[in-house]
Amino acid sequence: MMGIRALRRKAGKEDAEKPFWISFSDLMTALMVLFLVAMAVALIAVTHGLATINKDKEERQQTIAACIADVKALTDRSEFQGVSVHGHSIDFGTLVLFGNDRHRFENPTHEHFVRQFVPRVLDLARSKQCEQWLKRVVVEGFASQTGNYLYNLNLSYLRSQRVLCVLLDAQAANALVATDRQFIQSLFLVGGSSFNTAAGEAARMRRVELRLEFRDLGSARDQHTDIPLDPGVKCPNDLH
Repeated sequence: MMGIRALRRKAGKEDAEKPFWISFSDLMTALMVLFLVAMAVALIAVTHGLATINKDKEERQQTIAACIADVKALTDRSEFQGVSVHGHSIDFGTLVLFGNDRHRFENPTHEHFVRQFVPRVLDLARSKQCEQWLKRVVVEGFASQTGNYLYNLNLSYLRSQRVLCVLLDAQAANALVATDRQFIQSLFLVGGSSFNTAAGEAARMRRVELRLEFRDLGSARDQHTDIPLDPGVKCPNDLH
């Protein structure tokens, strides 16, 4: 009897010390479940991220479309008849033209029209629809097919610069207010297009456009530095 009890106690001790091992199939099942959970979490995160990007992209497009719609509504006003909007560009048509082979305006009334129209564009640039995504406004001049490429490229640039000279002229009878001129200095750039982009009748090649450029999705807004306001007493571009 004593021997049997000793054997039982010994067997119980060995059973208690025996380690617990799950089966290989249970281990693989647990790993598979863990993998599926991780994949599900990853897919949800990716799907949510794509949905957010698509939503932001759609909201950006809608906001820009609303901005352009406001610009088109501006050109529909009776005093601005003749100005048209193509894509993101504002075309002055024959209302603002330059002399043949010159960067002087064809008529002094064209200068007056520029000073009358651009402040309304600045008002829209400050609006909620445009301000959120508007990056810059490029003044783009054009040149005719007469002459060589570099000459006309420079001429179109000078015509663009002439527009800014008119807008920043503080001595004009209908000069823009200082806040508008300061805004132009921080927002506007000049560009030029030679005859390789011009088309149509000769007048179309002596025109000027305002091209609105918008920020890409995810890009930060440009930090405009405070540029001292130009006194606007003399254009560096001598009249020609």
